[in-house]
Amino acid sequence: MNEKITTFLNSGLLDKYLLGETTSAEAEMVESLIARYPEIENIYNTLQHHLEAVAKANAVEAPENFLNNILDELDDAPVVKLNIVSKYKKWYKFSVAACVAALIFAGSSMYFYNQNQKLHNETLVVDAEIDDLRSDIAKNNAMLDNVMRQLLKLNNPETEKYIIKGNERAKDLKTVAYINPREKTSMIDVVSLPELPEEQCYQIWAELQGKMVNLGILDKADRKLRNIPYMEDALALSITIEPKGGNVIASMQNSVAQISLQ
Repeated sequence: MNEKITTFLNSGLLDKYLLGETTSAEAEMVESLIARYPEIENIYNTLQHHLEAVAKANAVEAPENFLNNILDELDDAPVVKLNIVSKYKKWYKFSVAACVAALIFAGSSMYFYNQNQKLHNETLVVDAEIDDLRSDIAKNNAMLDNVMRQLLKLNNPETEKYIIKGNERAKDLKTVAYINPREKTSMIDVVSLPELPEEQCYQIWAELQGKMVNLGILDKADRKLRNIPYMEDALALSITIEPKGGNVIASMQNSVAQISLQ
Protein backbone atom coordinates (compact mmCIF):
# COMPACT_ATOMS: atom_id res chain seq x y z
CA MET A 1 0.00 0.00 0.00
CA ASN A 2 1.55 3.26 -1.16
CA GLU A 3 2.07 6.32 0.97
CA LYS A 4 -0.70 8.32 -0.69
CA ILE A 5 -3.33 5.68 0.14
CA THR A 6 -2.07 5.41 3.72
CA THR A 7 -2.19 9.18 4.18
CA PHE A 8 -5.73 9.30 2.82
CA LEU A 9 -6.99 6.50 5.07
CA ASN A 10 -5.41 8.12 8.13
CA SER A 11 -7.06 11.45 7.32
CA GLY A 12 -10.54 10.21 8.27
CA LEU A 13 -12.13 11.57 5.08
CA LEU A 14 -13.48 8.15 4.12
CA ASP A 15 -15.37 7.90 7.42
CA LYS A 16 -16.76 11.41 7.03
CA TYR A 17 -17.79 10.57 3.46
CA LEU A 18 -19.72 7.51 4.60
CA LEU A 19 -21.55 9.63 7.20
CA GLY A 20 -22.28 12.44 4.73
CA GLU A 21 -20.17 14.99 6.56
CA THR A 22 -17.75 15.95 3.76
CA THR A 23 -17.85 19.12 1.69
CA SER A 24 -18.50 18.94 -2.03
CA ALA A 25 -14.79 19.26 -2.80
CA GLU A 26 -13.91 16.55 -0.26
CA ALA A 27 -16.62 14.26 -1.63
CA GLU A 28 -15.29 14.63 -5.20
CA MET A 29 -11.76 13.84 -4.02
CA VAL A 30 -12.93 10.74 -2.10
CA GLU A 31 -14.96 9.46 -5.05
CA SER A 32 -11.98 10.02 -7.36
CA LEU A 33 -9.68 8.02 -5.07
CA ILE A 34 -12.24 5.21 -4.71
CA ALA A 35 -12.45 4.90 -8.49
CA ARG A 36 -8.67 5.10 -8.88
CA TYR A 37 -7.41 2.76 -6.17
CA PRO A 38 -8.91 -0.74 -5.70
CA GLU A 39 -7.50 -0.85 -2.12
CA ILE A 40 -9.54 2.20 -1.13
CA GLU A 41 -12.60 0.81 -2.93
CA ASN A 42 -12.35 -2.47 -0.97
CA ILE A 43 -12.09 -0.62 2.36
CA TYR A 44 -15.00 1.64 1.36
CA ASN A 45 -17.17 -1.37 0.47
CA THR A 46 -16.29 -3.08 3.78
CA LEU A 47 -17.19 0.00 5.85
CA GLN A 48 -20.37 0.42 3.83
CA HIS A 49 -21.32 -3.21 4.54
CA HIS A 50 -20.77 -2.73 8.27
CA LEU A 51 -22.93 0.38 8.31
CA GLU A 52 -25.69 -1.46 6.48
CA ALA A 53 -25.58 -4.28 9.04
CA VAL A 54 -25.86 -1.80 11.92
CA ALA A 55 -28.67 0.10 10.24
CA LYS A 56 -30.67 -3.04 9.45
CA ALA A 57 -30.26 -4.36 13.00
CA ASN A 58 -31.91 -1.22 14.33
CA ALA A 59 -34.37 -0.58 11.51
CA VAL A 60 -38.13 -0.38 12.11
CA GLU A 61 -40.35 -2.46 9.85
CA ALA A 62 -42.36 -0.29 7.47
CA PRO A 63 -46.15 -0.45 7.49
CA GLU A 64 -47.88 -2.73 5.01
CA ASN A 65 -48.16 -1.25 1.45
CA PHE A 66 -45.74 1.52 2.49
CA LEU A 67 -43.34 0.74 -0.37
CA ASN A 68 -46.16 0.36 -2.93
CA ASN A 69 -47.54 3.79 -2.00
CA ILE A 70 -44.13 5.36 -2.48
CA LEU A 71 -43.67 3.64 -5.86
CA ASP A 72 -47.10 4.85 -6.97
CA GLU A 73 -46.15 8.39 -6.12
CA LEU A 74 -42.81 8.03 -7.90
CA ASP A 75 -44.56 6.91 -11.06
CA ASP A 76 -46.20 10.33 -11.24
CA ALA A 77 -43.09 12.30 -10.30
CA PRO A 78 -40.48 13.60 -12.76
CA VAL A 79 -37.33 11.50 -13.05
CA VAL A 80 -34.38 13.11 -11.34
CA LYS A 81 -30.90 11.72 -11.65
CA LEU A 82 -29.46 11.26 -8.18
CA ASN A 83 -26.00 10.62 -6.99
CA ILE A 84 -26.26 7.13 -5.47
CA VAL A 85 -23.46 7.74 -3.07
CA SER A 86 -25.12 10.91 -1.75
CA LYS A 87 -28.41 9.06 -1.22
CA TYR A 88 -26.68 6.37 0.79
CA LYS A 89 -24.73 8.95 2.75
CA LYS A 90 -27.93 10.53 4.04
CA TRP A 91 -29.49 7.16 4.71
CA TYR A 92 -26.47 6.02 6.71
CA LYS A 93 -26.40 9.28 8.62
CA PHE A 94 -30.00 8.80 9.75
CA SER A 95 -29.34 5.12 10.53
CA VAL A 96 -26.35 5.96 12.71
CA ALA A 97 -28.41 8.61 14.50
CA ALA A 98 -31.15 6.03 15.06
CA CYS A 99 -28.59 3.61 16.49
CA VAL A 100 -27.28 6.25 18.87
CA ALA A 101 -30.80 7.16 19.97
CA ALA A 102 -31.61 3.48 20.55
CA LEU A 103 -28.47 3.02 22.63
CA ILE A 104 -29.27 6.12 24.71
CA PHE A 105 -32.82 4.89 25.27
CA ALA A 106 -31.60 1.42 26.25
CA GLY A 107 -29.00 2.88 28.61
CA SER A 108 -31.54 5.19 30.22
CA SER A 109 -34.04 2.37 30.64
CA MET A 110 -31.43 0.16 32.29
CA TYR A 111 -30.35 3.01 34.59
CA PHE A 112 -33.91 3.71 35.77
CA TYR A 113 -34.59 -0.03 36.13
CA ASN A 114 -31.51 -0.44 38.33
CA GLN A 115 -32.48 2.62 40.38
CA ASN A 116 -35.99 1.24 40.84
CA GLN A 117 -34.61 -2.15 41.94
CA LYS A 118 -32.22 -0.45 44.37
CA LEU A 119 -35.08 1.60 45.85
CA HIS A 120 -37.23 -1.53 46.10
CA ASN A 121 -34.47 -3.42 47.94
CA GLU A 122 -33.88 -0.49 50.29
CA THR A 123 -37.62 -0.38 51.02
CA LEU A 124 -37.59 -4.09 51.90
CA VAL A 125 -34.66 -3.54 54.27
CA VAL A 126 -36.41 -0.60 55.95
CA ASP A 127 -39.63 -2.61 56.31
CA ALA A 128 -37.69 -5.49 57.90
CA GLU A 129 -35.97 -3.09 60.31
CA ILE A 130 -39.33 -1.55 61.24
CA ASP A 131 -40.76 -5.03 61.90
CA ASP A 132 -37.75 -5.89 64.09
CA LEU A 133 -38.14 -2.60 65.94
CA ARG A 134 -41.84 -3.27 66.55
CA SER A 135 -41.01 -6.75 67.81
CA ASP A 136 -38.35 -5.36 70.16
CA ILE A 137 -40.77 -2.71 71.44
CA ALA A 138 -43.43 -5.38 72.08
CA LYS A 139 -40.91 -7.54 73.97
CA ASN A 140 -39.67 -4.57 76.01
CA ASN A 141 -43.24 -3.56 76.83
CA ALA A 142 -43.98 -7.11 77.99
CA MET A 143 -40.84 -7.10 80.15
CA LEU A 144 -41.71 -3.71 81.62
CA ASP A 145 -45.23 -4.88 82.32
CA ASN A 146 -43.88 -7.95 84.10
CA VAL A 147 -41.44 -5.84 86.12
CA MET A 148 -44.22 -3.46 87.13
CA ARG A 149 -46.38 -6.36 88.31
CA GLN A 150 -43.48 -7.74 90.33
CA LEU A 151 -42.80 -4.34 91.87
CA LEU A 152 -46.44 -4.03 92.85
CA LYS A 153 -46.23 -7.41 94.54
CA LEU A 154 -42.99 -6.53 96.34
CA ASN A 155 -44.37 -3.19 97.52
CA ASN A 156 -47.63 -4.73 98.65
CA PRO A 157 -47.92 -4.32 102.46
CA GLU A 158 -49.15 -7.92 102.63
CA THR A 159 -45.90 -9.22 101.10
CA GLU A 160 -43.40 -10.56 103.64
CA LYS A 161 -39.67 -10.50 102.89
CA TYR A 162 -37.31 -13.29 104.09
CA ILE A 163 -33.53 -13.02 103.62
CA ILE A 164 -31.95 -16.49 103.45
CA LYS A 165 -28.21 -16.58 104.16
CA GLY A 166 -25.84 -19.52 103.89
CA ASN A 167 -24.25 -21.39 106.79
CA GLU A 168 -20.58 -22.36 107.20
CA ARG A 169 -20.75 -24.62 104.15
CA ALA A 170 -21.88 -21.75 101.87
CA LYS A 171 -21.06 -18.44 103.50
CA ASP A 172 -21.53 -16.40 100.30
CA LEU A 173 -25.01 -17.77 99.59
CA LYS A 174 -27.79 -15.20 99.74
CA THR A 175 -31.35 -15.32 98.47
CA VAL A 176 -34.46 -13.31 99.26
CA ALA A 177 -37.94 -14.84 99.39
CA TYR A 178 -41.13 -12.74 99.00
CA ILE A 179 -44.32 -14.40 100.23
CA ASN A 180 -47.82 -12.93 100.10
CA PRO A 181 -50.30 -15.08 102.10
CA ARG A 182 -53.25 -12.96 100.98
CA GLU A 183 -52.57 -13.39 97.24
CA LYS A 184 -50.97 -16.82 97.80
CA THR A 185 -47.86 -15.97 95.80
CA SER A 186 -44.16 -16.70 96.41
CA MET A 187 -41.09 -15.32 94.64
CA ILE A 188 -37.37 -15.93 95.08
CA ASP A 189 -34.49 -13.57 94.19
CA VAL A 190 -31.11 -15.31 93.84
CA VAL A 191 -28.54 -12.73 94.98
CA SER A 192 -25.44 -14.94 95.12
CA LEU A 193 -24.62 -18.65 95.02
CA PRO A 194 -21.17 -20.14 95.69
CA GLU A 195 -19.67 -22.32 92.96
CA LEU A 196 -20.47 -26.02 93.05
CA PRO A 197 -18.96 -29.01 91.21
CA GLU A 198 -20.61 -29.61 87.85
CA GLU A 199 -22.41 -32.71 89.13
CA GLN A 200 -24.20 -30.80 91.96
CA CYS A 201 -26.86 -28.10 92.28
CA TYR A 202 -28.75 -26.02 94.87
CA GLN A 203 -32.39 -26.94 95.56
CA ILE A 204 -34.95 -25.05 97.68
CA TRP A 205 -37.55 -26.76 99.85
CA ALA A 206 -40.54 -25.84 102.01
CA GLU A 207 -41.06 -27.61 105.34
CA LEU A 208 -44.74 -28.55 105.51
CA GLN A 209 -46.38 -30.83 108.09
CA GLY A 210 -43.21 -32.72 108.86
CA LYS A 211 -42.12 -33.24 105.26
CA MET A 212 -39.97 -31.32 102.74
CA VAL A 213 -41.69 -30.16 99.53
CA ASN A 214 -39.60 -29.40 96.46
CA LEU A 215 -39.86 -25.74 95.25
CA GLY A 216 -37.28 -25.96 92.48
CA ILE A 217 -33.60 -25.74 91.60
CA LEU A 218 -31.66 -22.50 92.14
CA ASP A 219 -29.38 -21.69 89.23
CA LYS A 220 -26.55 -19.19 89.50
CA ALA A 221 -27.17 -18.15 85.91
CA ASP A 222 -30.80 -17.37 86.75
CA ARG A 223 -30.07 -14.09 88.55
CA LYS A 224 -33.55 -12.65 88.47
CA LEU A 225 -36.72 -12.53 90.50
CA ARG A 226 -38.89 -15.55 89.68
CA ASN A 227 -41.98 -17.26 90.99
CA ILE A 228 -41.84 -20.42 93.08
CA PRO A 229 -44.77 -22.57 94.27
CA TYR A 230 -46.71 -21.08 97.18
CA MET A 231 -47.05 -23.42 100.16
CA GLU A 232 -49.72 -22.44 102.64
CA ASP A 233 -48.84 -23.07 106.30
CA ALA A 234 -45.19 -23.72 105.42
CA LEU A 235 -43.02 -23.66 108.52
CA ALA A 236 -39.63 -22.94 106.97
CA LEU A 237 -37.60 -22.68 103.78
CA SER A 238 -34.39 -24.70 103.32
CA ILE A 239 -31.70 -24.85 100.64
CA THR A 240 -29.71 -28.05 100.15
CA ILE A 241 -26.96 -29.32 97.88
CA GLU A 242 -28.29 -32.10 95.63
CA PRO A 243 -27.11 -34.13 92.61
CA LYS A 244 -27.32 -32.31 89.29
CA GLY A 245 -30.92 -32.13 88.10
CA GLY A 246 -32.36 -32.12 91.63
CA ASN A 247 -33.65 -34.72 94.02
CA VAL A 248 -37.10 -35.97 95.08
CA ILE A 249 -36.10 -36.20 98.74
CA ALA A 250 -34.25 -33.41 100.50
CA SER A 251 -30.72 -34.26 101.63
CA MET A 252 -30.96 -32.38 104.91
CA GLN A 253 -27.45 -33.49 105.85
CA ASN A 254 -26.36 -31.24 102.94
CA SER A 255 -28.40 -28.24 104.10
CA VAL A 256 -26.61 -24.91 103.48
CA ALA A 257 -29.34 -22.42 104.48
CA GLN A 258 -32.62 -22.34 106.38
CA ILE A 259 -35.11 -19.74 107.61
CA SER A 260 -38.28 -20.02 109.69
CA LEU A 261 -41.53 -18.62 108.28
CA GLN A 262 -43.32 -18.58 111.67
